[in-house]
Order: sequence, then structure tokens, then C-alpha cells
Amino acid sequence: MFLSIKKVPKTNWSSIKPFNFKPKFSTLFFLCFGLILFGLGEGLLIVSLTGASPWSVLAQGISLNVDFTIGTITLFVSIAVLLFWIPLKQKPGIGTIFNALIIAIMIDVCINFVPVPENYISQILLAVVAVLTVGLGGGIYLVANLGPGPRDGLMIGLQEKTNLPIASVRAFLEISVVAVGWYLGGTVGIGTLLFAFGIGPAVAFGLFLVDKIFNNKIL
Repeated sequence: MFLSIKKVPKTNWSSIKPFNFKPKFSTLFFLCFGLILFGLGEGLLIVSLTGASPWSVLAQGISLNVDFTIGTITLFVSIAVLLFWIPLKQKPGIGTIFNALIIAIMIDVCINFVPVPENYISQILLAVVAVLTVGLGGGIYLVANLGPGPRDGLMIGLQEKTNLPIASVRAFLEISVVAVGWYLGGTVGIGTLLFAFGIGPAVAFGLFLVDKIFNNKIL
């Protein structure tokens, strides 16, 4: 079952090492394709108006207690997460940089071109699609092995330390983050909860699907 996956699979287009500034075209293609899907999912969650992602709730909650904007807090949180990479022995790569750039672009595209659903049921369905899209995109870009984004790097590092399934580690992270954000005053919606509880299994399913398609085996 995909929920038991503990490692990011390798394919013939995976980079041998994350710190690779001259990857194969196929590796770069799947990195960008995965990140486009990832960013699309993040944007769709915003458009659904069902609640922000857990890390945005955390930033909002912290901003209510200190004299900084949500954007500034988000930056500080990202830096703090990257610092946790050091003891976890995670390595950045061009994927870490592309992560920030492509996801930001896709979020803006969604906000400007995807219409807001007219009724609540449609909003919930869009939120579900958003979580699944983020998971699939995450699975694809992580397999490229060109460096994860801050949160994904933290997930992989903790998985390697604990040897727990990726789905469990990611769910623990997101639920913990949204709980702290809510406690500090951040706004939580049904979309937030869908993301917090669903993104771990969704990423695991994305990894499973990539491995199944390109390696023709089940982990």
C-alpha cells in the first residue's frame, strides 16, 4: 500500500545527487512539471475559499502575536525550517530554488484565471482536487532528486531519522503546524483540515504512482 512508503523512489530520470546544476533534460522536465502541479494545487486551495494551508495558518497566528506581516513571518518560518535541515543532513539543490519560483507563479496564475466556485459543495470538491494535485506534483518533483522545498526537505529528513512512513511524517507535521497556528489565533477552514490530514497520503500516493509507472513495481 502507498501509505507504507518510506523512501522516495528512484527512476531512470532521477538525479544521482541533489546538488546537480547540469541535470538531464528529462530530470529538469519532471522537476518543473511536478512543481507546476504542486503550485497549481496550492493556488486551487486558495481559490476554493475553504481555508488557507496549515503553514499559512501558522504564519497568520504568529503575526497576530508579533509586530510583523504574514509575508515576513512566512519568510522567517521558511528560514527556520531550512535551519532544521542541518541536523537532518538534508541538501538543497536547484529544485529548492525552483520550488519557490514556480509555485509562486502558479499561485498567481490560479488567483487571476481560475474562477471561484459558486457554491459550497463545489468549493469543497475543488479543495479536495487541490490537495490531490499538490500530492501528485510533490511526488513527481521529489523523485527528480534535485533538492526539495523547505517543508518537503523537513519531511524527508524526519522520515530518515524516524523510519516512519512518509504519509505519517507529513501528516504529523501538517497537523502540528495547523494546531499551533489555530492556538495562536490563525483561521482554520475545512480546506485547511483537508490539507492537513490529506497531504501526507496524497504525497505518498504521488510517489507510489510515479514508481508504479516508471519502475513497474510497488514499494
